[in-house]
Amino acid sequence: MTEVIRDKLKVLWSLPTHGDGRYLGSTEGGRAADIDYLGQVARAADQLGYYGVLLPTGRSCEDSWVVASALVPQTKRLRFLVAIRPGLLSPSLAARMTATLDRVSGGRLLINVVTGGDPVENAGDGIFLPHDERYAVTREFLEIYKAELAGETVNYEGKHLRVKDGQLMFRPYQRPHPPLYFGGSSDAGIEVAASTIDKYLTWGEPPAAVAEKVKRVREAAARVGRKVSFGIRLHMVVRETNAKAWSAAVDLISRLDDETIAKAQAQLSRQDSIGQSRMRNLHKGDRTKLEISPNLWAGVGLVRGGAGTALVGDADTVIERIDEYRRAGIDTFILSGYPHLEEAYSFGERVLPRLPLDHNAPADEAPADLKLVGEAIANTALPEPRMASAS
Repeated sequence: MTEVIRDKLKVLWSLPTHGDGRYLGSTEGGRAADIDYLGQVARAADQLGYYGVLLPTGRSCEDSWVVASALVPQTKRLRFLVAIRPGLLSPSLAARMTATLDRVSGGRLLINVVTGGDPVENAGDGIFLPHDERYAVTREFLEIYKAELAGETVNYEGKHLRVKDGQLMFRPYQRPHPPLYFGGSSDAGIEVAASTIDKYLTWGEPPAAVAEKVKRVREAAARVGRKVSFGIRLHMVVRETNAKAWSAAVDLISRLDDETIAKAQAQLSRQDSIGQSRMRNLHKGDRTKLEISPNLWAGVGLVRGGAGTALVGDADTVIERIDEYRRAGIDTFILSGYPHLEEAYSFGERVLPRLPLDHNAPADEAPADLKLVGEAIANTALPEPRMASAS
């Protein structure tokens, strides 16, 4: 299969809805994830020209839908990558939520499909299915969800989900639906990605490992007659010089002790997520072996779940490393750094203007059927538009 290398990139930042600070694993220099601070980060990302912001999900985070709804009016062009959780809500309800937020934001919604890899957290949310069955739920969920957003009336009976006459009265701004992002490193996850989503996400592994994963997903999609694009989730430590950047990285974990690292690794090891296992294997909890690839540093993953690696260096170095991922097939970079506000400026001023970006603005003109007038009749139908009388 011909390798696809994108010329243009999309770069998103992250909102720290789980908290923020200057030192990992410490309250020293910590910041609350209140709406004022999150608004600061979102407005900075908007002004600096990032494509969008990721809102993480899980019980350690403020709810991504509520936060996005609060911040949409505070921004102008910024898109919001918001999580849906198959198994936690019905696909029809998720479709209505998606259509509404996409409409009120003027087409600035992106959807992150998160299956969830922590059995303990899943149990707390009422989900007790094993790993592969959760991905089976995700597949059924997306089949219903996408069809309703596309304007279809859905009758569906699967192993896990059933819907009768499911439909939307109000379509989303983006057609047929906002772009769907998804990550899953297992065979089950890759099969779901290949058949249902638009952009496959990986955490920040070394470029060769990312290229291998891109190849696997691309081939899986080709087998079912589809194409997907690819994104990566990374942290950033960008400074004037490489030496200053490495000093900042070391300082970020300077408050961590071995006991805290061991406790965090024990908690992360309970997950049945293949992606999380791959993250842990990059460093194996050893703080002396954290540069796992040139300028790719695994220090964040000592205590943080999910994305655990950062690119560390000056602007020239970081741009070179980003281009390695671009040549591996990545066209979307979802970034963060500590503290998120300052690092958004550091990357946004030093690196972002030098990248070949594809940050087109959302469409100004809404689809014609969004311009609706009148109350729904008996909660089932909209009034017919009144036609002008002939002269």
